Amino acid sequence: MRRKTLTDRFRALHVPGRPLVMPNPWDLGSAKLMAGLGAQALATTSAGHGFTLGLGDGGQVTRDMALQHAAALCAAVDLPVNGDFENGYGDDPDTVAETVRLAAEAGLAGVSIEDTAVPATTAYPFDLALARIEAAVAAAREVGIVLTARADGCIFGSYDPAEALRRCEAFARAGADVLYAPLLDAEATRALVATGVPVNLLAAGAMRDLTAAQMAALGVARISIGGGLARVAQQAILDGTRAMLERGDFTLLKGGAKATEVEALLKT
Repeated sequence: MRRKTLTDRFRALHVPGRPLVMPNPWDLGSAKLMAGLGAQALATTSAGHGFTLGLGDGGQVTRDMALQHAAALCAAVDLPVNGDFENGYGDDPDTVAETVRLAAEAGLAGVSIEDTAVPATTAYPFDLALARIEAAVAAAREVGIVLTARADGCIFGSYDPAEALRRCEAFARAGADVLYAPLLDAEATRALVATGVPVNLLAAGAMRDLTAAQMAALGVARISIGGGLARVAQQAILDGTRAMLERGDFTLLKGGAKATEVEALLKT
């Protein structure tokens, strides 16, 4: 019952032109801080989660690892959580469908499935990519979870924005609840919005220069950050450690969070 309530809430938060800002935590602490600061929903990040395990992004985290991580986040916060489940942890449609069902069992309100054959950087052929989303949609309807269909080929140069739009249009006809094609420009994003299915915009690349209000003007229904904030934290580690070891400089530590504020948010 709790998961259904959260799933219904998550679905209702997808309003074109009034986008949900959905941060991506990478561990329980970051999730609780984001929830305490007022986030309405959260999403896992494969890159950020992988880093906590000493692993890279793109097929390095197993399905069991991702499910355990997702279940822990869902238990830690009283918010809808969307799972970044990469390619569904398998190539064939049946495996993708099983992953969607397991995502619901873990307590997730939503799950995202990509069309890239990780750990490779090549996109699945169009027909297979569509069959995988069709299987994911059927499983999502069965278990009651929000299914986000991703066209990731533009990230790796597997195809151009026109192909991303063609795939997303097919995913929309297949019944995907949300469409997501990272790194599209404003014009292509508007074309994606024209499908009538809620669109997730990734605040990365040139889109980082836009405000949430400017993104909303494109008609998107959700804004996520992927591993962006996790990468900012990683940069602080790189900068601080280099300064200490190479120059004996500890001044970066002056910019640390106040323990009292962090601990108060962890208790909310």
